[in-house]
Amino acid sequence: MKKNQYMNPYLAGFFLGLLLLVTIFITGRGLGASGAIKSGVIATVTSIAPSHTGNTHYYTEYSEEHKESPLKNWLVFEVIGVVIGAFASGLISDRTGIVLEHSPRITKNVRITAALFGGLFFGLGSQLGRGCTSGAALSGMGVLSTGGIVTMLAIFGGAYLFAYFFRKLWI
Repeated sequence: MKKNQYMNPYLAGFFLGLLLLVTIFITGRGLGASGAIKSGVIATVTSIAPSHTGNTHYYTEYSEEHKESPLKNWLVFEVIGVVIGAFASGLISDRTGIVLEHSPRITKNVRITAALFGGLFFGLGSQLGRGCTSGAALSGMGVLSTGGIVTMLAIFGGAYLFAYFFRKLWI
């Protein structure tokens, strides 16, 4: 099995910062992906149960703010672009297969279960925190927001704390 080649992380960070700068310049706001998921959920619920969306404060507040279809939100197109870009990157570097990397101490099923629960908790946390890490931390730090800096410290602090307890699963 050949070793995968990844971009230099410093160069990738530079490009991410450049992308954030361009996004703020063009759109007037930073990056974020949780808004696209929210738009998709609202569009789905509206098409399945329009009476429910009309009677729920959360949905009516959102629909008043966005008169057009929630799927016309630019964040939806951002996420579509991320998926297409990730696939193109995988094609270019020959990494399009499904990869289930895991420690020799756990099985693939444990790895998949942990990833699913981690994604579920991340999604729940992004809604409770009113945004994902991209919007809250990255874009917040890009404009020197105190909230963005505190969020980034909490993300890395939490990661180091949990890594201590779960490291034996991966080493």
